[in-house]
Amino acid sequence: MMRMQFNDEMNRLHHDILAMGSRVEEDLRKALIAFKTSDAALADEVKADDELVNAMQMKIEDQAAMLIATQQPVARDLRELITIFKVTDNLERIGDHAVHLAKTAKRLSNDPYPRTLERLELMAATGVAMLHDAVTAYLDQNEALAREAAARDDQVDAEHKAFVREVLDYLTEHPDKAQQATKLIATSSFLERLGDHVTNLCEAVVFMVTGAHTELND
Repeated sequence: MMRMQFNDEMNRLHHDILAMGSRVEEDLRKALIAFKTSDAALADEVKADDELVNAMQMKIEDQAAMLIATQQPVARDLRELITIFKVTDNLERIGDHAVHLAKTAKRLSNDPYPRTLERLELMAATGVAMLHDAVTAYLDQNEALAREAAARDDQVDAEHKAFVREVLDYLTEHPDKAQQATKLIATSSFLERLGDHVTNLCEAVVFMVTGAHTELND
């Protein structure tokens, strides 16, 4: 009877984590569209969702803590519950980076950057794909998919370094654009960290499945 109750509670947690992951993924997609199209209204939607994501995190973590306290799980069950805290923490941080991208979209709508921002767009799009696969890997307990998702962080890192070089070159030619250049480099840094948080999520999945602490990208 207790095992059935535990399984029911875990199914509820999986449902809530899927909802949180989907919300963060959708916000990241919206932020990317707002960035591409200078849609200030869409950017505001992303910012407004931040409190909802935070509330979802608190609800999930409270449920997981209650299960640990009342069911006293061991072995694989305990690892999965511990993993939940790592998953929700990184999802919340990814949501924060979606907000940062949305804020940049609003700034650029008022002060457009005269050069291509394709590298930032690619970083964000890669982050969306990584996040989707990481959440799927958690729900399916798929170690291989988690490793594949994390491996794409190398591409994000490479785009970040290339974009920073491009902006610094632009700043050399246009020293009066220092404020704009600084904000763009900060946005690129946030997207680079987004990739790191997805990697952390993937490492948590590997731990859940195998019991081993593994660094997927060094």
